[in-house]
Amino acid sequence: MVQGRHLTSTIKEQSQVNPNVHALDRARTPTKPSRAEVEAAVRTIIRWTGENPDRDGLIETPARVTRSFQEFFSGYGQDPVEILEKTFEEIEGYDEMIVLRDIGFESHCEHHMAPIIGRAWVAYIPSGRVVGISKLARVVDIYARRLQIQEKMTAQIANTINDVLKPQGVGVIIKATHHCMTTRGVHKPGTDLVTSRMLGCFRDNALTRQEFLGMAS
Repeated sequence: MVQGRHLTSTIKEQSQVNPNVHALDRARTPTKPSRAEVEAAVRTIIRWTGENPDRDGLIETPARVTRSFQEFFSGYGQDPVEILEKTFEEIEGYDEMIVLRDIGFESHCEHHMAPIIGRAWVAYIPSGRVVGISKLARVVDIYARRLQIQEKMTAQIANTINDVLKPQGVGVIIKATHHCMTTRGVHKPGTDLVTSRMLGCFRDNALTRQEFLGMAS
């Protein structure tokens, strides 16, 4: 009984010392808002712009925006590891580079929620097994359909392929236009950002890396 009282006292003391404990716990397990709450938030944004969300042209906009966001951020509900788990081992010893080029994607910047429109080049050198090429494109889409920064997205794609397929090496290059700097802020249209992530032989072997870079130029 004394031990129980001591434990209760300790918990109370920790809560008093750090009042953010419970807030941090809630942050780790956020409650997903309902569709109605999202639509209400969109109506608030419309009013904030100075518009009337009840006029004919805007009356259905909150529902449309909510459906759009559901599509834009559908990557949170998909597991890229699961996509890559089905592989093929009957490859007759094939151990040369496999490259899927010009994979178009749309993403959104996590700082301004502005569009990121780009293309990805994904390469790997197999080590006894390969994956269906559509799966590579799906991995790109899963990570793109989340709030992102391009650097993180590039690393996520490469790291996941490397962890699941265990190839000799992986290379990922992404080129994208960020509307957070082309349609707002510094307003520099026509610019794009290029990022890359090289693992295994793509990092260690200059010739392998150069071959891949040549395919993406």
